[in-house]
Amino acid sequence: MEYGTPSAALWPGQPPSPEKSSQILIREYPHRAIAIASNSHALILRHSATTGEAIGNGFLGSASSARQRSATFDSNVSKCMVEFSSTSEKLLNDYRPLTPRPIYGTLGLISIERDVFLCVITQASRVATLRPGETVERIEAVQFFCLNSAEYDDVASLDPYDLDSDSALGYGQGLGRRETPIEQHPCQELQKLLGNGTFYYSTDFDVTNRMQDRPADAAEFDIDNFDKSFLWNSYMIQPLVLFRSRLQKQEREALDASRILTSAIRGFCRSWAIPQSSAPLSAAKTGLPSYLTIISRLSCRRAGTRFNSRGIDDDGNVANFVETETTYWSPSGVVFSYAQVRGSVPVFWEQAAGLLPNQQKITITRSADGTQPAFDKHFAELEQAYGAVHVVNLLSATKPGEYELTALYRLGVQNCPLSRPAGNQSRDHALLRETEYDFHAETKGPQGYVAANEIRRYIETSADGFAYYLAQESDNGGQSNGGLNGHKKGRYVVVLQQEGVFRTNCLDCLDRTNLIQTIISQMAVESFLGHRGERAPSDFWSRHANLWADNGDSLSKIYAGTGALKSSFTRTGKMSLAGAIADVRKSATRLYYNNFADKARQITIDTLLGRLVGQMPVVLFDPISDYVAGELQRRSVEYSTTEKIHILVGTFNLNGRTDGINEDLSCWLWPPELGTIQPEIIAIGFQEIVELNPQQIMNSDPSRKQLWERAIKSTLDRHYNREGDEKYVLLRSGQLVGAALCIFVKASVLHNIKNVEGSVKKTGMSGMAGNKGAVAIRLDYANTPICFVTAHLAAGFANYEERNRDYATIDQGLRFQRNRGIADHDSVIWFGDFNYRVGLGLESAKDAVRRRDLERLFENDQLNLQMVAGLAFRFYSEARIAFMPTYKYDIGTDEFDSSEKARIPAWTDRILRKGSNLRQLAYSSAPLRFSDHRPVYAVFECTVNIVNEKLRDKISREVYERRKAEVGGNTANLAENQSDDEDLIGYDAIEPGLPPASSDRQKWWLDNGKMAKSSISLPKPDNPASQIILNPKRPTNPYAPTDEPDWVSVPRSESRLSSFSSMSTSPYEHVNHSTLLSSSASSSGPRKLPPPYDPSALSTKVGRMQIGEDKKSLQGDAAPPPPPPRRQASMGVGPGVSPSAASAQQKRKPVGKATLAPPVGPKPSVLQDQPAKQKAAPPVAKKPAHLAAPISPANSTSASFTSDATVSGLEGSVVDLPQQATSSANSSMFELSRSFTSLSARDGSINRDTTSLQPPRRANTNASAMMPNRMAAAGGIPLVGLAGPQKRKPQLPARKPTGPAPMTSVQKQAPPPPAPRKPQAVDLLADDGAIEMSGWEALRPSS
Repeated sequence: MEYGTPSAALWPGQPPSPEKSSQILIREYPHRAIAIASNSHALILRHSATTGEAIGNGFLGSASSARQRSATFDSNVSKCMVEFSSTSEKLLNDYRPLTPRPIYGTLGLISIERDVFLCVITQASRVATLRPGETVERIEAVQFFCLNSAEYDDVASLDPYDLDSDSALGYGQGLGRRETPIEQHPCQELQKLLGNGTFYYSTDFDVTNRMQDRPADAAEFDIDNFDKSFLWNSYMIQPLVLFRSRLQKQEREALDASRILTSAIRGFCRSWAIPQSSAPLSAAKTGLPSYLTIISRLSCRRAGTRFNSRGIDDDGNVANFVETETTYWSPSGVVFSYAQVRGSVPVFWEQAAGLLPNQQKITITRSADGTQPAFDKHFAELEQAYGAVHVVNLLSATKPGEYELTALYRLGVQNCPLSRPAGNQSRDHALLRETEYDFHAETKGPQGYVAANEIRRYIETSADGFAYYLAQESDNGGQSNGGLNGHKKGRYVVVLQQEGVFRTNCLDCLDRTNLIQTIISQMAVESFLGHRGERAPSDFWSRHANLWADNGDSLSKIYAGTGALKSSFTRTGKMSLAGAIADVRKSATRLYYNNFADKARQITIDTLLGRLVGQMPVVLFDPISDYVAGELQRRSVEYSTTEKIHILVGTFNLNGRTDGINEDLSCWLWPPELGTIQPEIIAIGFQEIVELNPQQIMNSDPSRKQLWERAIKSTLDRHYNREGDEKYVLLRSGQLVGAALCIFVKASVLHNIKNVEGSVKKTGMSGMAGNKGAVAIRLDYANTPICFVTAHLAAGFANYEERNRDYATIDQGLRFQRNRGIADHDSVIWFGDFNYRVGLGLESAKDAVRRRDLERLFENDQLNLQMVAGLAFRFYSEARIAFMPTYKYDIGTDEFDSSEKARIPAWTDRILRKGSNLRQLAYSSAPLRFSDHRPVYAVFECTVNIVNEKLRDKISREVYERRKAEVGGNTANLAENQSDDEDLIGYDAIEPGLPPASSDRQKWWLDNGKMAKSSISLPKPDNPASQIILNPKRPTNPYAPTDEPDWVSVPRSESRLSSFSSMSTSPYEHVNHSTLLSSSASSSGPRKLPPPYDPSALSTKVGRMQIGEDKKSLQGDAAPPPPPPRRQASMGVGPGVSPSAASAQQKRKPVGKATLAPPVGPKPSVLQDQPAKQKAAPPVAKKPAHLAAPISPANSTSASFTSDATVSGLEGSVVDLPQQATSSANSSMFELSRSFTSLSARDGSINRDTTSLQPPRRANTNASAMMPNRMAAAGGIPLVGLAGPQKRKPQLPARKPTGPAPMTSVQKQAPPPPAPRKPQAVDLLADDGAIEMSGWEALRPSS
């Protein structure tokens, strides 16, 4: 038998047994549904289009608080419906097979671009048998079927290496009979990943846990006990696992027995069948082979490719962490198991990919103090899972990068609590021990890799103490297993347990690590056989070595892209020329994968694990869970708290100088504004930390950065040494040639900080050089993501556009892990040398500096102008600058540049912020003079959110159980033809008086064929002399948190309509104006409400009235009125005068004393005589012309609109009707309406200018829409919703008035009158664009 090839494994290519398979079916009508059917049960799924789309479009966001989503979900959530029931002919009558072959379970659901896909295993092969009844299958091919669309039914994802696979057959639609479409399936990369032969599953036992952690003789396994750190489809299967947890016990057991839900691990698994002649343990008269198996489980906690995943994270997870278990089963009833682990060096470090082998630079990203909490957490979890831990470190002692990692590793072990023995015991009794074994140095001699066996003497003591797992089959209660030649399957009894673990690592944890782990595994098997007085023949060890070589190759392909180096020695125990050549070829292939393919592989891995930013899980339809989500959001204050932390940010362009390292930096790092505050986070950014010469711009020298890190740490330790002060630790630092960023945090807050990541972005020489660019570090402080960015942008006085491009490149192109960008953070602080200059001449700028005229400098500041124009740093804010320009100084002085270049003083060094939870407390510069720049600092107060996850889960369970008891736990029957209203099961009105949830068939806002109406009742004022109005200081967003009340009390105005100026113009607020008018009237008598609107009472549309009975016309046109004054930034009419007060101060005239209207010709001298300080009042509601007082020169600019039409009296005189006296200000809206409707019956005419009239508009309407040549009609009232025409209208024929007042000469007009328009109902509260209306016409006073 040839053991050197993987194909010689047990039962190669044998598919799983038929009882482990299912059939996938589809139904197209009335709803697209997919069913996975076993022999006894069926799992039916379909997409809930109504709910998903409604939530995605925001239609159901406010229908009920029970529909509100928690913070975990957003508009991209995809909802599906699921049902599990017994199979029957009626249930599956409308379904047809989706594939011609059986499937072997589902890996779960995933949502990609709003489409939901079901992933099923279409091909699998048995690769291992740990013991009878426990088999492992390898996933050979998967397919993704879309639940909500048939768009991808004809899209095939072909595998060029397997033309006979199901993936070449599309979705069973007969693609072989026509040309395959070129369109790519959205899940093609996921399909390639899951079908590459590195994923394994078992439907017989829990493959995610080692044998020692499973019941010794369990015939079944519980999905709830899966180890999620090794469950690679945890993200996809989680919705179905939650659904399973809600089933009754019998249904849950039936679902498990159907083998529909599948758990997948990634790594390696293979068994060898050892014949009796080669078996180390003999079994009497059974004739069964022994099974030697190796299972490697790769952790998905910090999963990734070689150079994208290194070191440790803040949760204690390390890259390339693998648990490898060696098992041996003998027909004599003995089961042996031994586990060991490997993983990246547990410190914070990174390594960039490069094209030269062994030249990839290692970067330490966090200090030893900052690493220790995560280091301790990692080994605490190992100790809890495996017992004592013995570290075997194989890094080189001569390579600088590896030696630096070893030094940090050694320091971490020394400071770890587990390394300290209890009591007076020796270090040999500690739970954590370390052995440093330089693999390359030890195997450099003539023996080669054979010398690696010397590792035995360093670890044999621990190996004896750790022991191994051993279970013995008992004869009691044995039963016959007919499939195994009458073998009696008895109950297993645990005899011995493994009490410790070896943790082996090199740099990649691949080649060297695999060879040493092979030796450790052999030591454990030898110990097991030795205790039983047996020895294994050479044939057994040959199989053992080949299994370990296959294991190394598989793990290396996953992490690095090629098979493991040194695998030829692992197989044969000898070094050969062919093996050396193969290693060279593998190294070259790794360089290609690491530089050109790993980024795409990393994105696919993150997609599978659900870790991409914005990626949302699939939510299965469950009204109870939706209710729980809403309750959790409503009760968030019970399990979440806020905390205020302080952040000190500093930026300094060092000009490449180091002579300031020994200076006192306290004026910069300990500014007086801090007082007694000790910031939790200190972020320091440097620019030009090295001289930017041609030799430096392509590489980063970390030595300067490390010098400044020590200088900062020394300054902080020196000044924060009072009682109660805490020490700072370097959390992480990063560098891009001359730009560097260092984050220091208090040691006491390290437990609150997670997911610390760094990234850089080059912008120099079109992104090729690092002389310009940015360094960014992000972190999660509790549940609040914070991002720090220090940048050095393009230089040059006139290069502000290039600086804008640099900003855009950094903002869009800088990416952290899982495709997270700068904008994906609650708080962002940008700081650095942005190089924006002041656009003044040298002498003008220096003169402003001498006079400390900072306002003039800031008005010409390029960054300020670019931000105002929205060309750079949109949505960022900067505190008021109260310090002198920071560039450019003569070294050692406070004098600005006196060299020949004579740079203009400028604020090149800035600090900007974005985030509603940030409040800036200080912003200034420090007097450090050893550079040509001045350092700048800022102090922020940041409000962070802290969620108690345990309490949140407890509340969630309590609410779920209570709600389930109230409404029951029945699921929807998906097999029957149901309406879309099934999504609303369990959703009633949450409060009395509110409508129930809506659907496509039932909309509460259209009940009884009428639109929904809302009324607002004004609260009663405390003082009779006051009135209640909407608070104008409220934010425009009605959902924004604010302390401002909805209503405020103001002094009552004499004008009944003046309160309109204070009305909110938010489109979300529709106020009943008639109610407001009646409540704000000063009359004490009872008032009548206006009659309901009757369109038949008007001759034409309001604003287009015409009187057609009188044939006389006016003989001329009135001159156009002056344009209305533009709205100013201040809404008042003068200093300290409110609009309502200004209205009250106008002089009133008694009724009946009519005066001539002031001239409104082309010479508006009145406007010219108005004082310059007088600001125009905002548009206010005006009375009709017959109630308005004549406009005097003193108050002519107080009106928002001027009449462009006058009323013709009976004698033909043009008159200005007087304003009502104060006693008449209380006339009812009924009289106003009656005078309004009686206009069609009186003799008279309205003369208009040919200029089209400007309608009154909302107060928040764009000012550009109000053209000066478009005036409102006399008495026009700018009520919300009255819109004006945009086209010029034909002039109406003038008529001869018959009134007794004197008249002016006007010209006769000839154009015919426009045709009467059909009366139309007017909604005074509607949007501006809904109705064409020029405003209210001038009305005659009612008698």
